[in-house]
Amino acid sequence: MRFSKNVTKVQPSATLALNAKASEMKTLGLDVVDLSAGQPDFETPENIEAAAIKAIKAGKVSGYTAATGLPELKKAIIDRVKVDYGVTYKPSEVVVTTGAKFALYTALQVLLNQGDEVLIPIPGWVSYTEQVRLAGGVPVSVASLAGDYKVTVDELEAARTDKTKLIILNSPQNPTGVIYSREDLTQIGNWAVKNDIIIISDDIYNHLVYNGHQFHALIDISEAIRKQTILIHGLSKSYSMTGWRVGYALGDERITKVMGILIGHATGNPTAVSQYAAIEALTGPQESVEVMRRSFEERLNTVYPLLKNIPGFELKEKPAGAFYLFINVKNAVLNSGFTTTEAFCEALLEQKYVAVVPGRSFGMPDYIRISYAASMAQLKEGIIRIQDFVNGKAND
Repeated sequence: MRFSKNVTKVQPSATLALNAKASEMKTLGLDVVDLSAGQPDFETPENIEAAAIKAIKAGKVSGYTAATGLPELKKAIIDRVKVDYGVTYKPSEVVVTTGAKFALYTALQVLLNQGDEVLIPIPGWVSYTEQVRLAGGVPVSVASLAGDYKVTVDELEAARTDKTKLIILNSPQNPTGVIYSREDLTQIGNWAVKNDIIIISDDIYNHLVYNGHQFHALIDISEAIRKQTILIHGLSKSYSMTGWRVGYALGDERITKVMGILIGHATGNPTAVSQYAAIEALTGPQESVEVMRRSFEERLNTVYPLLKNIPGFELKEKPAGAFYLFINVKNAVLNSGFTTTEAFCEALLEQKYVAVVPGRSFGMPDYIRISYAASMAQLKEGIIRIQDFVNGKAND
């Protein structure tokens, strides 16, 4: 069987694979603590669910909608972006997609030609690299020499070639929770404009910021940077709507127009009922967003010191946003008798029923990612099991 060359270059999603294995173990009756998935443990807020039910009962969801989203949803997105960012877009500059992941996929598909290079700061979300490969592009990893997980203009310039087409920025960052400062973003944005490099700004965690830290956005720095930027966003994280699959992209209408053409042939419209739920999420009460944010903040502040106390676990500064902890476990792996982090994580799951993600998928093989988008009870239990595992204690 001969497959597409682009597809054969792609690796499976480590996070989805681990989540699937953890779910399979749960179905067998095993008491698994799943700290692998980037999925809030909250139910979708009731007002959003009620809006979906209302749309169903009103007979609004049985047919196709416009491929790039309901006009009412586009307006809701524009209004929310105006509130959150102070920046105004036109409906023609907005496309609604089946999840933010597909918004990113679509942008890369319409912008990249074979061999075009995309700069990706590492550590970075597992799908960035693979989606670039699927589009025929070449992912170029850029590491922070300072070790603070934030790349500088000098580091980007050193990686730039005449084939560099795009850069992907994610702040707050998955998997580290790092936030780029306004000064950082201004320098990167001006560098991108100067070198005619398109910026894809993944802002999916912009509402999930903790302990007095502040989110900063590329699109409100200058009009020149805004025009150079494609904003990727969605409802999965802040509104606990992972299963509803609603994402969106905003950018230059020359780009969004072509994205719309691809969407029309790839998925057609996003699920109609999810779009009506999304309208309520964006225009309705926002208190639930803050309730979840405070809960994540409490979990972070509770589990961070506990994880720091595990022998061989090294954490830098406390994350400022998102809901992940990215931990250097090189010493713990070696002290436990393993040769790779992957083997360490596999044994942790098989012996202690705790699922975490190896850092290799994020570009840093000596690390693991732990998600604290789980209940406090599950987090504490998971940490106890991890500590027992590292200390060589057998199961009770």
